[in-house]
Amino acid sequence: MRLLSLFLVLTFLGTAVQAQTRISGLVQDEKGEPIPGANVMIKDSYDGTSSGVNGKFSFLSDELGSQILLVTFVGYKPATQTLELSGVEITIQVALKEEINQLDGVVISAGAFTAGEENRRTILKPIDIATTAGATADIAGALNTLPGTQKVGESGRLFVRGGDGSETRTFIDGMVVLDAYSPSAPNTPSRGRFLPFMFKGTSFSTGGYSAEYGQALSSALVLNSKDIAEMNQTDIGILSVGADVAHTQVWNRASVTGKVQYTNIQPYFELVDQEVDWKAPPVSLESSAAYRQKIGKDGLFKFFGNFNNTSFSMYNYSILDPSIKIQYDLDNTYGYGNATFQQSLSSTWSMRTGLSYSFNRNDVAFDELPLGETESGIHAKAVLENSVTDQLELRFGGEIIHRDYSATRYNESTNATESLSFSEPLAVAFAEAEFYASNHFVAKLGGRFENNHLNKQASVDPRISLAYKPGKVGQFSLAYGTFRQSSQNQYTRINNQLQEEKADHLILNYQILKDRKTFRIETYYKKYDQLVKYKDGNPFQLTNDGFGDAKGIELFWRDNETIRNVDYWVSYSYLDTKRNYLNFPYSAVPSFASAHNFSFVYKHFLTAMKTQLGFTYSYSSGRTYFNPNKSMDEFNTDKTASYQDLSVNIAYLPKNNLILYLSCTNLLGRDNIFGYQYSAVPDTQGYYPSQPIRHAAPRFIFLGVFITLSKNKSVNQLPNL
Repeated sequence: MRLLSLFLVLTFLGTAVQAQTRISGLVQDEKGEPIPGANVMIKDSYDGTSSGVNGKFSFLSDELGSQILLVTFVGYKPATQTLELSGVEITIQVALKEEINQLDGVVISAGAFTAGEENRRTILKPIDIATTAGATADIAGALNTLPGTQKVGESGRLFVRGGDGSETRTFIDGMVVLDAYSPSAPNTPSRGRFLPFMFKGTSFSTGGYSAEYGQALSSALVLNSKDIAEMNQTDIGILSVGADVAHTQVWNRASVTGKVQYTNIQPYFELVDQEVDWKAPPVSLESSAAYRQKIGKDGLFKFFGNFNNTSFSMYNYSILDPSIKIQYDLDNTYGYGNATFQQSLSSTWSMRTGLSYSFNRNDVAFDELPLGETESGIHAKAVLENSVTDQLELRFGGEIIHRDYSATRYNESTNATESLSFSEPLAVAFAEAEFYASNHFVAKLGGRFENNHLNKQASVDPRISLAYKPGKVGQFSLAYGTFRQSSQNQYTRINNQLQEEKADHLILNYQILKDRKTFRIETYYKKYDQLVKYKDGNPFQLTNDGFGDAKGIELFWRDNETIRNVDYWVSYSYLDTKRNYLNFPYSAVPSFASAHNFSFVYKHFLTAMKTQLGFTYSYSSGRTYFNPNKSMDEFNTDKTASYQDLSVNIAYLPKNNLILYLSCTNLLGRDNIFGYQYSAVPDTQGYYPSQPIRHAAPRFIFLGVFITLSKNKSVNQLPNL
């Protein structure tokens, strides 16, 4: 009996050993260059590894029979290969193709249309955004290194081609976001509300975008959330300013992802001297969730939600008498959620629908006087697309955007609190036709109809985009369109009959995209009309008599081929803009605009050290400001010194699922001054004293430790940093 038992045990052990299959191989790109750090795994199993610095991999698998080998790497299309596992060693070679598609990159294009997109666009993948030094994983921070944008350090928002920060509208999966930036103290930069790791790509248009997107005078920023996840994983972040934890759970046809992040700047402020006198530094709690479910054969339902609460307290000091300080408290509650569904109806028809809700409330106490404002909005959209022929595609749809706004303020003359509010329903219809005349010429024609029930204004605005490819490499693009946007809340609440502000865009560009090199030159002209204007300088008497224009030229060069493991890009923008709006006495350069903007971004992956280094140098020429000690004939004629910033970051991977990350903005500690704030009243000598607007601190240093727990121990958070 003992001999029989021993025989069975040995037989079982032998079978177990024999069942293991060693899988070895090499992961390369299309040019035969090895790809280090690629994820290699047997699908739906615990077996896998990552490729080494030479692209080679090797691991054992207990699976048997026909299995699917899955190979993934950020920026490349996933590759699969069917293997027969029987205990005999298998050696394979995998070539990954670079993933260049509209949903997986930042797109800058004249007209922002998809025809011939791969041959004429400038692309930043999600990992590019995450690893750009100085951006600190903020989408707007990374986009500010691209042409057409400019550094406005005291705001942190996207200022595009002579437009202010309110003229860029954010969309998530096609649904509008009413307030995409977190609250901040006066003259300190804000950040985007949404955690970058929730999105698979970002489409950024600096003008001339599709008729599907409206209520944006200058720019459309479209964030595309991730589809169904591939594996279960938990991500943990230990930060110098807080901590976060995220988990993804995957089922057969669905997945859910959630993340919670706590941020407290107090420990950092105790180490680094601040220009701001904080009573209670910013503290925030943020959570995000995403649910994905396949419906039927090719339908996909998505839900995305975000919640944030931020509070802080600080002291402002009187410019005229610095011994007088005024307490400023803010508590912000924000919520956003959208649900979208997309489905093919036939071989030629498809549809997209969506519903979103936004809520933003600011409770403010200024010198112990309570103030507050609340904005909420609902957006419903339906889009139908039809591929009529191989040469003609149609897209049309409609949407309803309904905003409600209310605010309370203290009226010093009546010594009472007043309430201001408005409700703005907006009904929209849009249509576009894309015609492929040949392999060298494509045209997109469209229009957008809007009916604003608040001010009883209706409009029809054209959108035209053309593309011509004379040879195999370069391509010309031309775009024209009219764009509208409701006036900002602080003006609409005073006069709810203000017309929508308007801008006409005319854009011409030429781009060469070859292998891993991109060259782009673009020129544009933008004409503003119906801008909000103070009547006789009175901020409570508002009209639409304002106007202005912006024109310029932009250059972009990117190369991630010439130097091994190095990716860099250079961008330059020249802007000539003037406006006559708000309290301007005549046409003048607005204080947020700088004529020259330059950025150089460099990234180097040191494979032997498992380290990525990066730095970003940014330059902007001086910005105008008004000195009230001069006459109105010299309005906005003074200028600040140039803005210059050198930021660096480093990511070290001691293990495949462990990252040590360090970044420093404004490494050299340059004292950048963004303008000057003047006293509202003069001193006894009739002189208006001032104080400079500068960084809240000379540098911002961020340190983080990021850990990923999953079946495949090669997965990490590098694409999300």
